[in-house]
Amino acid sequence: MRPDELIVGATPLDILSTGEIDVEGRMPDSSNGTFLVTVTLAGESLRAIYKPLRGERPLWDFPSGLYRREIAAYRLSEAMGFGLVPLTIERDGPAGVGSLQQFVEADFREHYFTLFESRSHLHDQFRRLAAFDIVANNTDRKSGHCLVDADERVWAIDNGLCFSADFKLRTVIWEFGGESMPTDVREAVERVASTPPVEVAALLDDDEVEAMIERAEMLAAGGMFPIDSTGRRYPWPIV
Repeated sequence: MRPDELIVGATPLDILSTGEIDVEGRMPDSSNGTFLVTVTLAGESLRAIYKPLRGERPLWDFPSGLYRREIAAYRLSEAMGFGLVPLTIERDGPAGVGSLQQFVEADFREHYFTLFESRSHLHDQFRRLAAFDIVANNTDRKSGHCLVDADERVWAIDNGLCFSADFKLRTVIWEFGGESMPTDVREAVERVASTPPVEVAALLDDDEVEAMIERAEMLAAGGMFPIDSTGRRYPWPIV
């Protein structure tokens, strides 16, 4: 089931918001508590990723409540018109309050590096993701955080380490450095700079909102994707 696909009788938002949550198991290789769940409403169900506040590992450079940043990333993607982040909401689940994100069915052997090399028709979607990650200040855009569904739509997952007031961009997407941004991408960035989405700002501190606006202003003014001259702005591990 695709993250944007409507279900007969209920939308994914209906199901995620009010359906019964059953935990299937913990996701492997996740540093925080991350659970695959099935959410069922009136006989209709979908799979989702549940990240409760209670399962978060304390970090020195981010306050607790990373799940709110997952939600903010979804809202920013929607406000920019990119539709890159699967539907993500706040929900009180079996382990308490956290984020609930619709699961993306994909070939998990594929990731950004393999997709970039083999599917050039996806490059425009990756350009949007590169701009999104700069505005969101993503500190952890690993290659495996880029998925493609059966409809060849790119999805960006694991967005909890975003929106720091300090510039901490870490990403694997540098292939577009030095290119001029497509018109639609630049216009989306300019909208954030001129009118920051209130639904995103509601989840962030004031200094984080101001920093987001500044990043959008600088990116829009430059008009092109940045180049990492240091070679150090990569996450680890990169996949």
